Amino acid sequence: MSRAKLFFALLAFALAVWLAWQAVPRMTGTVPEVTFTTITGKQVALRAWRGKPAIVTFWATDCPSCMLEIPHLIDLYRQFHPQGLEMIAVAMAYDPPHHVVEMTRARQLPYHVALDLNSAHAFAFGDVQFTPTTFLISPEGRIAEKSVGVFDFPSWQARIAAMLNKG
Repeated sequence: MSRAKLFFALLAFALAVWLAWQAVPRMTGTVPEVTFTTITGKQVALRAWRGKPAIVTFWATDCPSCMLEIPHLIDLYRQFHPQGLEMIAVAMAYDPPHHVVEMTRARQLPYHVALDLNSAHAFAFGDVQFTPTTFLISPEGRIAEKSVGVFDFPSWQARIAAMLNKG
């Protein structure tokens, strides 16, 4: 390979890496002050969950990784909700609402499910673009963990248990 071709190949690679890095949403610090409207019409304000650990996950019904994550979310919810864990799944703006409602019923999701019809919630959480993107929120209202792709179930299980045992 000539030096010029190698140079342009490396330049293209560097540009691709930089563009991918720019596309990865970065969200740290305090949780945004948002209120979700669930598919049942209930208003859920994150500030009302202060003092409890919480999970906010952005998902889509056509996302294979999201479907892999759902059983883990259900397990976490069933294990820790009685002790205080709160959870909401936020469907991306491009997801047809009737698909979200059908999937919620078919999978018997026990936690809150909301629509993000205008992407306001995705934007508030650092312009979420990829699904699943899941946030673990500490009882103090801070982002404790963020996962793009399927989260590490055992690690999150341990972190939630530790958060609940501190209180």
